[in-house]
Amino acid sequence: KVSESVREKAWKTYESLSAADGALACNKKKKETWGVCIFIVAIDLDEVTFTFTELLKSINISVCTFFQFLKEVDVNMDTVSTKVDSTVSRLKKKYDVLFALYHKFERTCGLIYLEQPSSEISAELSSVLVLKNYWITFLLAKGKVLQVEDDLVISFQLLLCVLDYFIKLSPPAMLKEPYKSSVSAVTVNGSARTPRRGQNRSSRTAKQLDTDTKIIEILCKEHDCNLDEVKNVYFTSFIPFLNSAGIVASNGLPEVEVILKQYDELYLKNKDIDARLFLNHDETLQPDVIACSQLERTPLKNNPDEEINIILPQTPVRAAMNNIQQLIMILNSATDKPSDTLIMYFNNCTVNPKDSILKRVESFENIFKKKFAEAVGQGWAEIGSQASIWRYKLGVCLYYRVMESMLKSEEERLSVQNFSKLLNDNIFHTSLLACAVEVVMATYGRNASQSDSTSAETDLSFPWILNVFDLKAFDFYKVIESFIRAEPSLTREMIKHLEHCEHRIMESLAWQSGSPLFDLIKQSKEREGQTDQPEPTSTLNMPLQHNHTAADLYLSPVKSPKKKAPGPPLSATSTPDVQPAVIPQTQKPQKSTSLSLFYKKVYLLAYRRLHTLFLHLLSEYPDLEPLIWTLFQHTLQNEYELMRDRHLDQIMMCSMYGICKVKNVDLRFKIIVSAYKELCNTNQETFKRVLIREEQYDSIIVFYNLVFMQKLKTNILQYASSRPPTLSPIPHIPRSPYQFSNSPRRVPAGNNIYISPLKSPYKFSDGFQSPTKMTPRSRILVSIGESFGTSEKFQKINQMLCNSECQLKRSAEVGAAAPKPLKRLRFDIEGQDEADGSKHLPQESKFQQKLAEMTSTRTRMQKQKLNDGNDTSASEEK
Repeated sequence: KVSESVREKAWKTYESLSAADGALACNKKKKETWGVCIFIVAIDLDEVTFTFTELLKSINISVCTFFQFLKEVDVNMDTVSTKVDSTVSRLKKKYDVLFALYHKFERTCGLIYLEQPSSEISAELSSVLVLKNYWITFLLAKGKVLQVEDDLVISFQLLLCVLDYFIKLSPPAMLKEPYKSSVSAVTVNGSARTPRRGQNRSSRTAKQLDTDTKIIEILCKEHDCNLDEVKNVYFTSFIPFLNSAGIVASNGLPEVEVILKQYDELYLKNKDIDARLFLNHDETLQPDVIACSQLERTPLKNNPDEEINIILPQTPVRAAMNNIQQLIMILNSATDKPSDTLIMYFNNCTVNPKDSILKRVESFENIFKKKFAEAVGQGWAEIGSQASIWRYKLGVCLYYRVMESMLKSEEERLSVQNFSKLLNDNIFHTSLLACAVEVVMATYGRNASQSDSTSAETDLSFPWILNVFDLKAFDFYKVIESFIRAEPSLTREMIKHLEHCEHRIMESLAWQSGSPLFDLIKQSKEREGQTDQPEPTSTLNMPLQHNHTAADLYLSPVKSPKKKAPGPPLSATSTPDVQPAVIPQTQKPQKSTSLSLFYKKVYLLAYRRLHTLFLHLLSEYPDLEPLIWTLFQHTLQNEYELMRDRHLDQIMMCSMYGICKVKNVDLRFKIIVSAYKELCNTNQETFKRVLIREEQYDSIIVFYNLVFMQKLKTNILQYASSRPPTLSPIPHIPRSPYQFSNSPRRVPAGNNIYISPLKSPYKFSDGFQSPTKMTPRSRILVSIGESFGTSEKFQKINQMLCNSECQLKRSAEVGAAAPKPLKRLRFDIEGQDEADGSKHLPQESKFQQKLAEMTSTRTRMQKQKLNDGNDTSASEEK
């Protein structure tokens, strides 16, 4: 099937790979290498005459192994083009979603259908045929309805629609409870499961769903899906698909041969993965334990800056549903209109901002719907319209909620209620609204594979939101930290997502042409004597203070350095950074808070990246790290124009290469790039496509030779002289303000009690605070520094915490700045001890009952262990 032009160029690629350094693996896997070469060239020449699955079958390799091998053979930076990278990313995202959905589908069908139904059920309705019919119908619907095929959430909602449709057409004798009773009730009530001759199927199906939603409700509750959203997918997409596809026979069931033929046409058109093979557990679609790590949800590339945190296994679909449910529960009490408290703040302003805020929200709703429709394409016309309305509404609820929290915090901090300057600042509101909508979009846009941030991106991923709101990345960055602090209920995933957005901004987005960052740096350089820097190196080893609010960043500078301004920082006389401050001539203008903090964070991010790469490559040359960092930091501070339309990591790699070159350490760019690819949050385009001059791009080697070295040649040569430049201090590395503590936190007042966060996922249909079913090894952890004992231990904990509370209250009376008292850990109910499991009050929760039963069991086990003379552990898991 391969054309002659593809074959010829693929052979040249194969020869170059075989001749390259480190090609031993390629020579051992000649067939696989040849297949990879054909794949690369066919995509580059736009002559793909075969499907991806056909290629995998020909070289007898799985999807994951193929992706991993492709990465290995890319020894030179020009072996795999960015066009191929993009194709591979799309294929990987589609595979991840299909893999997650199929395994969810298989498990769900096991909960719905009997494995061995009664003999009255005909052979054509056996579980194998049922699975095949359902899955291929879903694949066809997904391919025809969804243009953005890697959207895990809406794909799963569509799968639930398929299940609901087929369950209603299934004989009750095939079904398990509660589906059997629900289908039987439908039959008793007269809603036939098979259509009458001549009856319009569209009206019948719509009427049936409208009058009986019991099954879809059960499915949504079981999987924590929003019922209204699933209904929307059913009405706007699934029913029209059934009507237009012409796949339904007279008995109401789609004809297998018809849907097979239609799916085959779709598969051959897309030339990608034949997802029917999941039904056969085909080896080409099975995950490779080494190459693919999504199943364990453990990334191949761990970030060394983060503490290792073992997270209990959780399926991608469950994780996505949990995050959405948690977001909806957070916003349960919120509305898409300003609250009475916000209205009060608006009324207290010198210029009431209410009308402009409402008008802005309404205007962006129309823009958002339009941009969303453009991004998802015509195939999503109906479903996309409803999805955009729902997501934007949730974003507005979050926007008002966070705004209120911010204002309350500012009022407490400043003892003022007039926030006229801040609340009338258009960029602040646009940034805050964009951040809220981004949180919602990221929650819904969660991909099946989150181990690699670059592979998890879609057309709707950040920075898409910046284009929607016509917002500069540097302005968006200013709100992120305050947003996280103002909304304590954000999930860990969302906090990490916003931190990732902040990193994207600092490493490249804020340095794009047209960014206000360059104007701020220019103003800083033009100050008296031109000796001032965006952030002096003397402050690098000082702790980074995370106490700046959004008001500080959007309205700085706010006062002169010599004496306090007469009004509060948020008064109407405050001056945004982008405007020249009106200050008496005798006083020096105040440095921009937003620029200063930005540079501190950039330096911190830059050093962390450099340190990680350095450990990979040059750990045996420890003296080189401070030299590389000094050159790197000097470039960011004094040659910042090199960052324009470029990436932080490009400057980092060039700094490392330059110092090694001048110090006669053999380190080639190819080796640097190979190590760089293994770091977190990296993109191959960073080193394959670097700006050389206007609209001209090339590899990072060309950038170093033509641009970086030419600009910094004199500075680089100084490191070889007897008087090298003064070394820059290593930045003080604090714990990220966005990370949850993984270590147990000690309770104050000297008691030997530590509290650890619950690290298990939640199943929200059981209640917000109820853990899901866990494995016996991970049920619960209790550690009080000694062997687990009887109920008296719990009483002791309560007593000790009570004492801590009293001590804190007493200290609060002495000093006003004392910490707030901690809430007591309740192991009892209204004074009645339940730890021994002997009593259960009627009003106690399932969790409390389970805790009591568990305690009693543990006590018996402890006594048995002691009798056997075995040592007991201070920490036991069940």
